[in-house]
Amino acid sequence: MEPIAHSAADALFRALGDPTRRTLFERLARSELTVRALTEGAGISQPAVSKHLAVLKGAGLVLDRPQGRETHYRANPRGLAPLLDWMRLHEAMWADSFDRLEDLLRRMDQ
Repeated sequence: MEPIAHSAADALFRALGDPTRRTLFERLARSELTVRALTEGAGISQPAVSKHLAVLKGAGLVLDRPQGRETHYRANPRGLAPLLDWMRLHEAMWADSFDRLEDLLRRMDQ
């Protein structure tokens, strides 16, 4: 497995490390929304939503589509690739560790 590009993974983890950004990302994963729609019920101001969107967009998690005077945002599932790569790497590491532990315990029982 190829090493994970740390800059992409770091940006992704920083972006999703904030609960407000995770909530915005989850809402955008369900439907395309404008900043105005995202602000409604978010409990934060429109400028704060815009700043969070900029971080999500910078991490590759959000795509935007201008339409007239508004911009529509949607989640970019491909932006999660560094997270999935990181999880696969650690899954393999832990699976190997558990296999070695199982072998050790089997030898101890003999």
